[in-house]
Amino acid sequence: MGSRGPVAAACPAAGADGSCSPGAAGARGGRGGWRCAARCGPAGRCCAPRGRPPAGSAAGCVRGGCGAGAGRPPAFGFLFDVDGVLVRGSQPVPAARRAFQRLTDGGGRLRVPVVFLTNAGNCMRSDKARELSRALGLQVPPEQVILSHSPLQLFSQFHQRCMLVAGQGPVVENAHNLGFKHVVTIEALRKAYPLLDMVDLSRRPKELPPPPPAGFPTIEGVILFGEPVRWETSLQLIADVLLSNGNPGAELQDVPYPHLPILACNMDLLWMAEAKMPRFGHGTFLLCLESIYKKVTGKELRYEALIGKPSPITYRYAQHLIQQQAEKQGWKAPIRHLYAVGDNPMSDVYGANLYNSYLKSAQQNQVQAGQKRSPQAASSCESILVCTGVFRPDGAAPRETGETVFHGHRDFCFEPSLLQPSHIVQDVDEAVQLAFKKENWS
Repeated sequence: MGSRGPVAAACPAAGADGSCSPGAAGARGGRGGWRCAARCGPAGRCCAPRGRPPAGSAAGCVRGGCGAGAGRPPAFGFLFDVDGVLVRGSQPVPAARRAFQRLTDGGGRLRVPVVFLTNAGNCMRSDKARELSRALGLQVPPEQVILSHSPLQLFSQFHQRCMLVAGQGPVVENAHNLGFKHVVTIEALRKAYPLLDMVDLSRRPKELPPPPPAGFPTIEGVILFGEPVRWETSLQLIADVLLSNGNPGAELQDVPYPHLPILACNMDLLWMAEAKMPRFGHGTFLLCLESIYKKVTGKELRYEALIGKPSPITYRYAQHLIQQQAEKQGWKAPIRHLYAVGDNPMSDVYGANLYNSYLKSAQQNQVQAGQKRSPQAASSCESILVCTGVFRPDGAAPRETGETVFHGHRDFCFEPSLLQPSHIVQDVDEAVQLAFKKENWS
């Protein structure tokens, strides 16, 4: 473990000049006792075995002695998936708290930059931060949470358009927080055009409804935040908007193509909750929408952007927040290595490996162009697959490998090598230990 706060206790084993040799036994000596080492801060300082160290400990002192990496700023950071890695539904994964005990100092402060990278999108960042705080037993600020839709704040060219938003949870609040000024929900559209939603017999109008309210806006784009509750309603109304160029009350003339821009978040076909088998995710809903549009029009549904894992833009955004966090903590060393810990081979492993390929390609292009490397540029993103979620090495759940079936989104090329994790470990605690060992950190 790293520094537990400043301590200025003189070392009983120190020599006459106040220095001490690495590993010399301190006042408590023996296994787990204080140990002195010149590299653990000023000579003559000691480390404490447990609990709070004596008042005044030198930066870099650890339980039982000096740890590798003590006293130097981290040059690496973690990207943690949430469902299946840290929690299962509402229940924390047992290894999660152990992992974060390693990652934090005695005051509950992170010793290494961390972001929580989830494809969830049916809540606000502040809500997810509170949920993680309860599960992990530490304070998680919203700035460390990346939801599937978080990078949409970069798409300012759509922020002034009237966008139809689909999903569940606080979709309007999320859209506004991301910078979108004019949004219409599926429910608002259904209320304005009640004759469009006809699958559920109990919700059909009993008499001819009045015309849509005057001034109801023309839809100029669609944001798919996540899987909705009533799939049949959302599928029907989204298709109506695309086929009518944003005026679903109009008669269908020629099908407009290209259709209105679609921004889709979260491509997970499956995700892991409390059930023994994975559940349908937003990727399944997207598959339904694509199939319906293709069957009706004969044309492919196109996306202006696909956001969330495994999209490289999501990992680039995560890297930016990692570096920002390190700078805020006063850690001067650039973050060179990223460790992405997840349970889903298709979203977590594929995404991390795809971003790692992007980083390597960018480095190669810079070398060929004779350009200097950016001082803030990461050089690698390693994927670490855990066995507490979707992936089960014993075959208890379907494996997502190139030997079986590709569970990725249609617009991502199937590259079997990208589904192979850099490392496979049992749980998130083992993932943290693995990264610490590779970084010579403790």
